Amino acid sequence: MSVVYLNGAYLPAAEAMVPVDDRGFLFADGIYEVAAAYEGRWLRLDAHLARMASGLAALSIDFDPASLVAVHDELLRRNGLANAPAAIVYVQVTRGVAPRSHAFPTPAVAPTVYAFAKEFRRPDPVRWSEGYSAITVPDPRWARCDIKSIALLPNVLAQQSAVAAGVDDALFVKDGIAIEGAHNNLFAVFGGTAVTYPKSNYILPGITRDLVLDLARARGIPVEERPIRLESLWDADELFTTGTTTEVRPIVSVDGRRVGGGRVGAVARTLHEAFSEAVGALASGAVT
Repeated sequence: MSVVYLNGAYLPAAEAMVPVDDRGFLFADGIYEVAAAYEGRWLRLDAHLARMASGLAALSIDFDPASLVAVHDELLRRNGLANAPAAIVYVQVTRGVAPRSHAFPTPAVAPTVYAFAKEFRRPDPVRWSEGYSAITVPDPRWARCDIKSIALLPNVLAQQSAVAAGVDDALFVKDGIAIEGAHNNLFAVFGGTAVTYPKSNYILPGITRDLVLDLARARGIPVEERPIRLESLWDADELFTTGTTTEVRPIVSVDGRRVGGGRVGAVARTLHEAFSEAVGALASGAVT
């Protein structure tokens, strides 16, 4: 049985209980983060916690994520994942438990902090080399996608649409612009330049997105942060997405139409290899 963290205690998952009056349950009033560790070493955990701090500040939830560094390590240890090839820790912080009322509780209540760890499998090389498929869906989300809110119903419905269509991913489209994936950031390659939607309130500022941008620049791949029009997707040389557990994920078809001849492109391969090298160096202790 897995061990989870709940409000300062480590306990078996089956014994973890949250009151029904928790505002996360009643209002989705909270945020979350998912950080990856390779051989027990965290990939940009500081950036994940900084993003969490920004989200908590935006929601006026009084909690310091810096206290969660030790929790991440302890969850790996207690679940036998300290040396796992790849593992994640999910952390969720809600405003806390209070009688149901739309306004914040007065006086403020203690936030509810929950976290768990689990192993995840990195992309299979054979499957990765085949590429992945996606559909486009209208983006119905609120105008603060930069906050990693636990209110993920639009993302859930989008990904279920992908499952129903027999494809791997869903791409959100707003006002004719391909914004990002239902659970990852989107890149298109035009003439060797990697293009992704600029940081704003309309996308989640992905930690892996930022890493991939750094890796691209380090390898001399030009990058641009600008909107990508929907009709240009099929003219792109390549498409790929980035995310904590999907890493660098090439897309070779969208809405049943091939992209880049239906093959994984050179830029995605280069960045996938660069990401794997970064992870390998991290796991070996060569970098922190």
